[in-house]
Amino acid sequence: MRDEPNQLDRTERLQVRLQGLTREHRDLDDAISALEQTGRADMLTLRRLKKQKLGLKDQIARIEDELYPDIIA
Repeated sequence: MRDEPNQLDRTERLQVRLQGLTREHRDLDDAISALEQTGRADMLTLRRLKKQKLGLKDQIARIEDELYPDIIA
């Protein structure tokens, strides 16, 4: 029973982290869209932002896998 509160704390920390990463990913998506719509976007900046967004997506996927593991019946 001692591990249960520790696991709950970890789960809560992961959920908070997931929310933050998701918000950051959405903000980057909005920024990329805004830059692309101007038609004068710096390609290097766009590439950097897209790479950063992809890294966030990977982090989100890892946390989601830990929080919600696939259970094969």
